[in-house]
Amino acid sequence: MDDKPGSTLPAQAFRRMDETPDELFYAQPRFVTHIDDLAIAAVTQLYREFFPPDGQILDLMSSWVSHLPPEVEYAGVTGLGLNAAELARNPRLTRRVVQNLNADPHLPFDPATFDGCGICVSIDYLTDPVTVLREVGRVLKPGAPVVITFSNRCFPTKAVAIWHALDDAGHVALVQELLRAAGTFIGIQGLDRSPRPRRADPLYAVVGRAVQEEG
Repeated sequence: MDDKPGSTLPAQAFRRMDETPDELFYAQPRFVTHIDDLAIAAVTQLYREFFPPDGQILDLMSSWVSHLPPEVEYAGVTGLGLNAAELARNPRLTRRVVQNLNADPHLPFDPATFDGCGICVSIDYLTDPVTVLREVGRVLKPGAPVVITFSNRCFPTKAVAIWHALDDAGHVALVQELLRAAGTFIGIQGLDRSPRPRRADPLYAVVGRAVQEEG
């Protein structure tokens, strides 16, 4: 089958210039931030709005910072990422999982475990995003939000081809379509939270809520 499961996009849309194993590219920890402080503050504000205090939060494709609001206490924060050293440095994480989602898109968590999931400036690196997002819907509690944020920066050799072909508005539309194709989200909306147009990094988000259980 040439198309990605659940998506009308051809498989080549999710190919990358660098198809070497991601573990090699991310072997060295990068203790840097990939968007500026104003854009980070916009991510934090989204988390403040959508993630419930005292909830269990999943930081997917995590690193050494999670951008969660510092004044909010959560029951737990699980970080899943590719670099163990980065995850170890992250003080907000209460659980750490090292996994390459492009090699195995299935999440090692029970259904309805989390009260919210954040994917920050990473969605453009997934080669099978629909399967990953379907898994996110599975592990979120009914009605819990996924908050996917992105800007106009990336590691160009690791971002998928379709990301390079689209502008900012196209990125928002693409991520909305990926959530629809996953089939496990409702209330999908695209947001422009760019803090200062042309004076700071832009910040866009797509938010959806896990489908409520029937009966």
